[in-house]
Amino acid sequence: MPCEVKHRFVVLFGSQKGQAQAIAEGIAEEAEEHGLTADLSCLDQNEKYNLETERAPVIFVTSTTGDGEPPDNALKFVRRIKKNTLSSDHYKHLCFALLALGDTNYANFCNCGKTIERRLQELGAKQFYPTGYADDGVGLEVVIDPWIRGLWDAIKEALSKMASGRTALLKENDDSAKEIPDIQLNILSIADEKNCEPVGSSLSTDSKHASFPAVTDLKPAASAGSSGLPSLSTSISTPTTCNDTVPSVKLAPSLTCSLPPLSTSLLNVPALPPPYLDVTFQKVDTMEQMAGPLNKETLHEVPISKAVQLSRDDSVKMALLLELDISAYPTMIYQPGDSFDVFCPNTEEEVDKMLCRLNLQDQKTHRVHVTLQQETKKKGAQLPPHVPQNVSLLFLFTWCLEIRSVPKKALLRALVEHTADGAHRRRLQELCSKQGAADYNLYVRDPSLSVLELLAAFPSCSPPLSLLIEHLPKLQPRPYSAASSCLKHPGKLCFVFNLVEFPACSGRPAGRRGLCTGWLF
Repeated sequence: MPCEVKHRFVVLFGSQKGQAQAIAEGIAEEAEEHGLTADLSCLDQNEKYNLETERAPVIFVTSTTGDGEPPDNALKFVRRIKKNTLSSDHYKHLCFALLALGDTNYANFCNCGKTIERRLQELGAKQFYPTGYADDGVGLEVVIDPWIRGLWDAIKEALSKMASGRTALLKENDDSAKEIPDIQLNILSIADEKNCEPVGSSLSTDSKHASFPAVTDLKPAASAGSSGLPSLSTSISTPTTCNDTVPSVKLAPSLTCSLPPLSTSLLNVPALPPPYLDVTFQKVDTMEQMAGPLNKETLHEVPISKAVQLSRDDSVKMALLLELDISAYPTMIYQPGDSFDVFCPNTEEEVDKMLCRLNLQDQKTHRVHVTLQQETKKKGAQLPPHVPQNVSLLFLFTWCLEIRSVPKKALLRALVEHTADGAHRRRLQELCSKQGAADYNLYVRDPSLSVLELLAAFPSCSPPLSLLIEHLPKLQPRPYSAASSCLKHPGKLCFVFNLVEFPACSGRPAGRRGLCTGWLF
């Protein structure tokens, strides 16, 4: 009886803020370009996969949250594989690879990924590709991009070995092997140039909002993110002169302009992310606008009872102490060092700029209805869970979408399709290409350039609202640590923070403050 071997593998992710999920989805989508099929699932969706019987290669993509803890949607999986009742050969049939996300600025770097890797090996699983440890402290792309590039050959080799093993087993166990056709896995060799789209070269020439911050339920002490100042890299380019008959002109690269060899190079750009959302508007009376579906069970609106500047006026960084009055919530018990989150909105000024940039200022009070495209080619497409239905456009940009987020290369690639100016298109292609990785780090990632700042630098780019909803992450609360004791100061919660400043750069004409610290200041 013929046995068909599918060019198939499994992708499982654990993600707290959506980063690991986006990477896993990107791997699954890119699989088709390599003649492969990927089954994508979250680690807590155990009804969609079964590692006890899985014979295809499995790719794990997971982040680490809190004090080295698994993401919420990976916690049950980690507990399950750590059971002492599992034998040392429980996963002897399993072959896997793992990409772990973390931040070396905090303790227990990539601890969740390391835990999964170690435990799977203890249970007999075999690793077919070295683990990638991506560090958000220096830039996740530094590890992720080369790791994914090398993943495809490793998957194909693993599939080939599995097919050979099955063929040998069939021949060994059946005396009539001649009647059974050999299992052959024809693997298509795809060069890097075909994985990406070749692109030819072209010519390129304080407001006080902080009276009532929202504070979430207290959690055990943890470092949940980075709020430090970004380091702004610099580069010095060799001046280029025109000719002897005209005055010399110094050319320098910037966010919107590149020089040879990049400006004249053929580019390998990522595949275009398939669109998957449709957006419609419903005009309603202003009185019908919703205040917003904030979770009243975990969010508590509390007043600031005291603010003290701890640093001198001439200090490099300004340190502030804020005291919150939590007496209205007697069940809010904490210990010094416990972590809590402050949920702050995007600034009114930046929201207005974004609406004007999208030419949607007249629709800001309209309700937004988001649906999936019926003919989308995106695998496992689903509505973003952080985008509620029937809220106003103004609320969506104020409380739901992280418009300060640094644009990923997938977003840059998608923006190319909505950019009219040829020089702008070429530069966006460079920034998302393999050849332009250094420029992406220098002009986008290192200075923490926001999506709004990028759109301001490329005025001919006019993306639809649906594209931004597809790519912008959830507006996350900012974590802080308790600097007081509820035993010594009942009904009070103090924390200390530095005022974060982002300096001016190529894509940012003027400096700006951090979102939450600027809101609290």
